[in-house]
Amino acid sequence: MELFISICLGIGLSAATGFRVFVPALIANVATMNGWISPSDGFAWLGTWTAFIVLLSATVAEIAAFYIPFVDNLLDAVAVPVSVIAGTLLTTSFIEVDQPVLQWVLGIIVGGGTAGVVQAGTGLLRVFSSKMTAGVGNPVVSTTENVAAFGLSSLAVMVPVVAMLCAVFLLIRIVRGFRRFGGRRG
Repeated sequence: MELFISICLGIGLSAATGFRVFVPALIANVATMNGWISPSDGFAWLGTWTAFIVLLSATVAEIAAFYIPFVDNLLDAVAVPVSVIAGTLLTTSFIEVDQPVLQWVLGIIVGGGTAGVVQAGTGLLRVFSSKMTAGVGNPVVSTTENVAAFGLSSLAVMVPVVAMLCAVFLLIRIVRGFRRFGGRRG
């Protein structure tokens, strides 16, 4: 049961990483420092004050940058590989298995895959927003992404199974959106 809960936590945090790279790590850091969740062996650094200061600074900078017109589009291009890495790291840091190879494989597939799909979906949404509103609508997209990142991260810490269900629903919606978009272009 612990493995299932840790995978749910990882999926929830990874999906949130697709919205904002540093917010889920900051939420995980605060939750770890307060003893609400525990990272697996080798990831104790996630619960340190140093990590808190670095993650808080990075979160503030990331959120602010997404409100600068067209910088947000540039960040989305960079965020895909970074969110995959962050999703992998967060999922791996909470999966409780005795085999490091299995822990990392699960982290890469479940965490990195989830973060990558969500980030690709939000990036595509921002491209459409930029195209349709000349970038004027992008702050609305950014605000929605910020709320989703904080909300899903908090939900993952408090109720991991519900966060995982939300993440799966989100992934299904994004994949369907990609298919619909691909069908129109083809």
